[in-house]
Amino acid sequence: MGNRSRTEIVGNILDAANGGTTKTKIMYIAFLSYTQLNEYLSILIENNLIEYLDGTQTYKTTEKGLNFLKIHNEIGELLQQTTMENNN
Repeated sequence: MGNRSRTEIVGNILDAANGGTTKTKIMYIAFLSYTQLNEYLSILIENNLIEYLDGTQTYKTTEKGLNFLKIHNEIGELLQQTTMENNN
């Protein structure tokens, strides 16, 4: 998979938690160790990008998290387009 930026990892976590899911599923989808996931989740919760739903014991991307994900994806697309244009 190669080295990923923190922003990329955050995007993977928010994408995985979109709609709500368990910690284990996020861990597998985002390719993170349990320790890494816990570190990221606490930062994301602190910044209101993800929320923990106590009743269902799941994590869900917040509205703010979805906005981050949208911008992150748009930047990724722009960078891809720029790279393609430079290669032509």
